[in-house]
Amino acid sequence: MQAEQKRTRRLLNTAKGQIDGVLRMVEEDRYCIDISNQLLATIAILKKVNNEILHAHLNHCVYEAVEKEDRKEKLEEIAKILDTLSR
Repeated sequence: MQAEQKRTRRLLNTAKGQIDGVLRMVEEDRYCIDISNQLLATIAILKKVNNEILHAHLNHCVYEAVEKEDRKEKLEEIAKILDTLSR
């Protein structure tokens, strides 16, 4: 993976901590809106990490595939991801 691993790990660990916190909030029967806000914050971090990983993929893996004229498979992979994101 070409994305900056240290930053990616940090963000994923933050999201993991938030999920653990959400689980505690559910167990403690906390206010629904507070739980929802924590979930939205976690989703935002995961979206950010995903965007960074996809940008790195485009800048490295896809770029190399285009240079080697092996672009069809890489472009199809990106198309599938974009389809998933648009759902």
